[in-house]
Amino acid sequence: MSLKDSYFILCRPQLGENIGSSARALKNFNIPNLRLVKPRCVWPNQKAKSTSVGAKDIIQSAKIFKTVDESIGDLDIIFASTSRPRKVNKKIISITEFTKKIKKNKKIGIIFGPEASGLTNDEVNCADYLVTIPTNKDFSSLNLSHSLILFCFQIFKHFSKKKFNFKSGYKSSIATKSEVNKFLNFIINGLDKKGFLQPNHKRKSMIRNINNIFHRINLSQQEIRILLGIFSTLNEINEKT
Repeated sequence: MSLKDSYFILCRPQLGENIGSSARALKNFNIPNLRLVKPRCVWPNQKAKSTSVGAKDIIQSAKIFKTVDESIGDLDIIFASTSRPRKVNKKIISITEFTKKIKKNKKIGIIFGPEASGLTNDEVNCADYLVTIPTNKDFSSLNLSHSLILFCFQIFKHFSKKKFNFKSGYKSSIATKSEVNKFLNFIINGLDKKGFLQPNHKRKSMIRNINNIFHRINLSQQEIRILLGIFSTLNEINEKT
């Protein structure tokens, strides 16, 4: 099973903008399958295409169905997203746990209800599990695409076989201790000339604190050069005034 075996089903979506935003979320996480059950907006929908940005292919390949049962007919495990209590005999799980229910070589479907009301009890009857997203109990309703993207992330994370290590594009090397010390000597000499490191019995403690500050922050060679330029310029300005 892979990301391509995950199907997102929007039941009676009301706004083209939300469908477009949902398609964009799917594209963000490399999930190609969007299904719509009786969309209430005119379809095809220009607003959906506009808000999908670079995910117009998801919109164009979306399949339309007349009923929820038809939309899940070829799927194996069904999850229904819900934010409110249901008087149905279904196991309710958290979104943080639902990927544990995904089984090898099985197609899964995740059903979302319309923006204003969510899924009806009849519509959730087809689901194997009801999935809730932990939120503020006094304001638990999420925007359709926001709810959907949380599911996308969980599925993407589940199927990712590699750890994600992110590297900065910053190219300057970390300054050596010698370079940092030369910079600190420059500062301390300047502070001595201005009489800042007074009274004398506190001088060692003040120098120690200054050293701790600059050794702790892992300055780069470029940052050392910038700081030297700043302090040199400030020193020149003070001498002229």
